[in-house]
Amino acid sequence: MASQVPAYAIGEISEAEADGLAFMREEEKLARDVYLTLYDQWGLRPFSNIAASEQTHTDAVKSLLEMYEIADPVTDDTIGVFANEDLQALNDQLVETGSASLEDALKVGAAIEEIDILDLIEYLEGTEEANIEWVYENLLAGSENHLRAFVSQLESLTGETYVPQYMSQEAYDAIISAENARGGGHGGNGGHGSGRN
Repeated sequence: MASQVPAYAIGEISEAEADGLAFMREEEKLARDVYLTLYDQWGLRPFSNIAASEQTHTDAVKSLLEMYEIADPVTDDTIGVFANEDLQALNDQLVETGSASLEDALKVGAAIEEIDILDLIEYLEGTEEANIEWVYENLLAGSENHLRAFVSQLESLTGETYVPQYMSQEAYDAIISAENARGGGHGGNGGHGSGRN
């Protein structure tokens, strides 16, 4: 997706919507940072390709922050540095786990996409603002594609069948069986992967 938001009419948004945007800005950065770190370690091309996509995602959320005049939490774009303490801890944990083996690295990639999907669904349910919906829907479609890509790599390189770590098996199966495109229902996923209250 392009990082440029189409700019529907700008309405008033709630504090929860603003907080969600700030959180997603850093969560998409986390995905980018972890994938770049794991690419440096393992040299597997999908990490590099998906990291580039995550850069587009975090830029799209940054555009929304600017549009709604919300402070950008990313004051330091250094890889592995986060303002949100929960995301900092999650980043450190995922990098450590993914550094153990290529198999673990691919599982980390899939886990990040699960977390992204669950958070995006939650935030989509909490907004009716067209600009935010447009970005979140595009990010959701991208995360579903990325989840399928990591699972496919894991199975082709290791022969292992991925078991979802955060979402329900039913929700996971629906995503894996779908085509690489936007669409399909996203309800009934349950759970929350980011450690937020």
